[in-house]
Amino acid sequence: MRIAIDTGGTFTDCVFVRNGKLEILKVPSQRDMPEEAISAAVRQARKQFASTHVFSDDRGLDLVCATTVGTNALLERRGGRVLLVTTAGFEDLLEIGRQARTKLYDFFVDKPEPLVPARDRIGANERLAWDGATIQELSRQEVGRIVRIVRRAKPEAVAICFLFSFRNRRHEKQLADALRKAGYLTSVSHEILPEFREYERTSTTVVNAYLAPLMSGYLLGTQNRARAAWYSGPRPRTATTPVRVRVMQSNGGIISAEKAAQQPVTTILSGPAGGVIGAAYAAKLAGLSKIITLDMGGTSTDVALLSGELRTTSESTAAGFPVAVPMLEIHTVGAGGGSIARFDRGGALRVGPESAGAEPGPICYGRGEQPTVTDAHAVLGHFGATGLLGGSFPLDAARARSMMENARGAFRRVEDFADGIVAVANAVMEKAIRVISVERGHDPRDYTLVAFGGAGGLHACDLASALEMRSVLLPLFPGGLSALGILRADVVREFSRTVLLAVHDARQGSAEFRKLFGPIAMEAKRALRQEGFPPSRIRVEQRLDMRYAGQAYELSVPASGDFVAAFHRVHGQRYGYHDSSRAVEIVNLRVRATGITEKPAAETIARAPRGSKMPIAGSLDCVLNGERQSAAMVARAELRNGDSFVGPAVISEYSATTLVPICWHAQVDRHGQILLTRTRKTGRHARNN
Repeated sequence: MRIAIDTGGTFTDCVFVRNGKLEILKVPSQRDMPEEAISAAVRQARKQFASTHVFSDDRGLDLVCATTVGTNALLERRGGRVLLVTTAGFEDLLEIGRQARTKLYDFFVDKPEPLVPARDRIGANERLAWDGATIQELSRQEVGRIVRIVRRAKPEAVAICFLFSFRNRRHEKQLADALRKAGYLTSVSHEILPEFREYERTSTTVVNAYLAPLMSGYLLGTQNRARAAWYSGPRPRTATTPVRVRVMQSNGGIISAEKAAQQPVTTILSGPAGGVIGAAYAAKLAGLSKIITLDMGGTSTDVALLSGELRTTSESTAAGFPVAVPMLEIHTVGAGGGSIARFDRGGALRVGPESAGAEPGPICYGRGEQPTVTDAHAVLGHFGATGLLGGSFPLDAARARSMMENARGAFRRVEDFADGIVAVANAVMEKAIRVISVERGHDPRDYTLVAFGGAGGLHACDLASALEMRSVLLPLFPGGLSALGILRADVVREFSRTVLLAVHDARQGSAEFRKLFGPIAMEAKRALRQEGFPPSRIRVEQRLDMRYAGQAYELSVPASGDFVAAFHRVHGQRYGYHDSSRAVEIVNLRVRATGITEKPAAETIARAPRGSKMPIAGSLDCVLNGERQSAAMVARAELRNGDSFVGPAVISEYSATTLVPICWHAQVDRHGQILLTRTRKTGRHARNN
């Protein structure tokens, strides 16, 4: 059985297949012990599965997880103590960094303190030339000296990054072998990122070492607890199939827990990546090729832009530190359902980035005391009287109203305060969407907004209206779409190598780099065979990072056909100009190896009989667009293929709630997805259908 779990700030989402149908369940997240929430989800999934199946003790489990452990550890500086060993003379590289200023006109910008302080950096007496030739050998005596220093320092992990080791890994391997033999958790740059740019390579390796102790313990705990939950105790002697754990990566693929423990830097955007994969699948079912994703959870909102294919970048930062491993292009802002509302010193209303999380949670959850976005929706009547999770998670709207009444500041009414909180949250998310669209030359009016996460549907139509987008897609299980994306993800391994090769035309370049690609492709295939994939289920994609001679940045193009012409074309699309007469360089070779996993089949729902009435659960009084209105309550589980209605309406389901304002039309497709379209035409309200 295959189960996918996405650990969020408020809820942990679980998706699995039972009787040929997707099922979802949610359990409260546990911030300090996320593996406990995972084991609780596994236990509940096993119970539900066993209720309709003969459950034998030897049935195995394939558990695929997304995690925020690495991201939170970086943001909160809770990683392990790391020693950095680098080429003598380069010990201060982490502090020198790049001289680019992230905020050009801000004289008070504080750079984050390095993850490794100066006292924990060791200069090794070794040196390689730019081409990998040895200038100064790393002697056995020097290796012994460094190992003795490490023993005295007693770090939790060691990072090794030597100058030009992407050309020649011999010195790094020599020291890494000695440190690993001595029992130290060691991250080595030629294993993590064998590419040029010394600062980014060092930073990425240090981040990996910083996260490794925490992630190793977390993944080991997850495996043990998942095994105990699945077998309801220690694994029985009769069990022949193990519990296997895989982890979502930032690049949209999954890897084994063992590999994730060695390279945790690849999991920093684990959860949001699952959401993008799920949104791409939902858009494909709906026949949409150009989408903007809106993943609004309890703590943050993640947005991404897709035009037919997933977009990755190797120029990302995490908590202010460069991380140069491939990641999906995702932009995150601190606006979620649990984001806390407050007034600043000037009296202006602010929302986020601080979040109430699962503990204590929003006021309406019964324990929180600070107003949040979720409390604002509760006061505005958007949840009705049923609460969340199909009524199993009640909300105390009266408590939220009472405490927000005392915190409303200069607002005349508590409803105005709540409406203001929603408006500020919308403004934060609208700006995030503009960053990935308008600021990069994309017109949001050409895209459909795919809204998911527990709170995405509450804000989707308002955001689409503000950006003049005509349609919003509500996927199946919006509150668990990230988990569904994880369930459908393939195993992916990324490999790269810096070559710095000048080319004049595609024919000449192909002959030179094809020989270099061979060993990388073989390594990639070998890695997937070790994951258990036969050759028939392995796909290998080769790409080139290219630039004009003299440039300091690259663009990635497929390593097939006339790749030089492709580079000129992509450069023109991205930056508005290209020059076919200029010399071109191949900077990095990249190989993406994919192991194709089994995926659940797309579900379909029954078609509504001609002339049948819309299934309406009732009505509720709520505030929409600043006005109190009567809205229809639509139970999504009762909708059929072909059902349609116009707002105002509130669509309720187990994993999410969606607001459909006036002038928005809803149409249900055969997969149970709902397409909301902005219209000024008069239509029948849901309660009258």
